[in-house]
Amino acid sequence: MKLAVFNGSPRGKNSNTNVIAEAFIKGAEKAGAETENIFLIDKDIAHCRGCFTCWYKTPGQCIYRDDMTDLLETCMSSDIVCFATPVYLWSMTACLKNFMDRLIPAKRPQVIENQGNYDMLDADDKNPDVVIISNAGFPGDNNFNTMKAVMQSVEPKLEIYRNCGMLLRTKNAGIREIIGKYLFWVEEAGFQFVSEGKITNEVAAGLNMELLPVREYIEYISG
Repeated sequence: MKLAVFNGSPRGKNSNTNVIAEAFIKGAEKAGAETENIFLIDKDIAHCRGCFTCWYKTPGQCIYRDDMTDLLETCMSSDIVCFATPVYLWSMTACLKNFMDRLIPAKRPQVIENQGNYDMLDADDKNPDVVIISNAGFPGDNNFNTMKAVMQSVEPKLEIYRNCGMLLRTKNAGIREIIGKYLFWVEEAGFQFVSEGKITNEVAAGLNMELLPVREYIEYISG
């Protein structure tokens, strides 16, 4: 079992998003998965030009020879891929969106229809299962409405959305204890998803646990 995490945070290893991703990876490794944690901000990935050469002239091969060549191979050879991103303004970061735009060689120029929804044919018969990890600095689940709508296109098998994400790297001892409990559930989610392909209702509830009451959180981040 191979898991690849593609982290779209501009802060890379030092991101709040990575705190969640590392806990998920830890659980996945306990279940026997081979894992890779990839920070897209450190990669050379040109913007897609929309030329569709990868469809019509050199199927599956982009005109660019940059880091995306290896990243695409990693993505498509994985059993599970995790798209991880903070939400700064409504949806995923530009870093992750650019990466996802460059996944177009994994499609073929043949239109398919499924219950009135149209898409392009996948190049491979079997695609990786998709996990979404995202955090936002604001309280409230409404911050993820756009992300959830956008990510439905990749048919995720598991979605982890964390509000009040500015607490994830706190140095406050009391809050760190709460974060530790939350990360336990993230780790358990990684273990269960690799082991069973799903998580229990108990783990799902843990992933949505409150870190701080909203009023306390606003006071905390307001200094």
